Amino acid sequence: MKINRESYISHIKDVDKQILMRKLIDKIEISKNKHTIEYTDFLDPYERYLAKSILNRFDELKYIEYGGTSNSERRIIIIYPFYYDKSDIDPRLSYLRITGDIQDLSHKDFLGALLGLGINRSKVGDIQVHCTYTDIILKDELGDFLLINFNKVSNKKISVSEISQNDLADPSVEFKEINKFITSLRLDAILSITYNISRQDSINMIKSGKVKVNWEEITKPSKELDLEDVISTKGYGRAILHSIDGMSKKGRLLITVRILI
Repeated sequence: MKINRESYISHIKDVDKQILMRKLIDKIEISKNKHTIEYTDFLDPYERYLAKSILNRFDELKYIEYGGTSNSERRIIIIYPFYYDKSDIDPRLSYLRITGDIQDLSHKDFLGALLGLGINRSKVGDIQVHCTYTDIILKDELGDFLLINFNKVSNKKISVSEISQNDLADPSVEFKEINKFITSLRLDAILSITYNISRQDSINMIKSGKVKVNWEEITKPSKELDLEDVISTKGYGRAILHSIDGMSKKGRLLITVRILI
């Protein structure tokens, strides 16, 4: 049975996300017609939101998300016929631990080294940076390749070993807090006070596609944010609208923003 793809993705404006969802529908079609288990690559939370809005329309299929830990940001989706026992499904992921002189290296360094080996970002899940080691979650097909070829990050020699899923631990999250009064919860206003930039600069960044909220690209400066929304800004990193702590006599909101370090 052929699925009318356009009817499922017509509401998605981002062309790249449309392409990604077409690939998802390909897997849905295969699972429906051939009664097989199908696996996506790693998806961020917004991509999974889009994927689930499509998957939930197919009663004959079930799916699970899997990323290695309960708090994994990037996860694969496994699609399977409703009569399969999900406990028998292998997620087909590998887990690698990086050790060596890596204390000064960041998430960006490890990701850059992987991409430098020709690894597609969609094949890599969370990169969990700890004080003395870093764990990488990735598609099983890449495990052996990296065990042999991944030996350097930012000109520093590293050692790579395979670990089990049970060895993974979510890294602690470090952040700095800022508390400021603000006239509204508009994205441009919060971006301005978070990074101490002009309102016009924040508007320009948003309109040029450099800002995401909850992993979705937002180009409207007037978008209102909610508590715990995650703001990702190219060149600045991530911040979270953590709390609204009160209101001044002039009606200005006192907010707390956490900037992830």
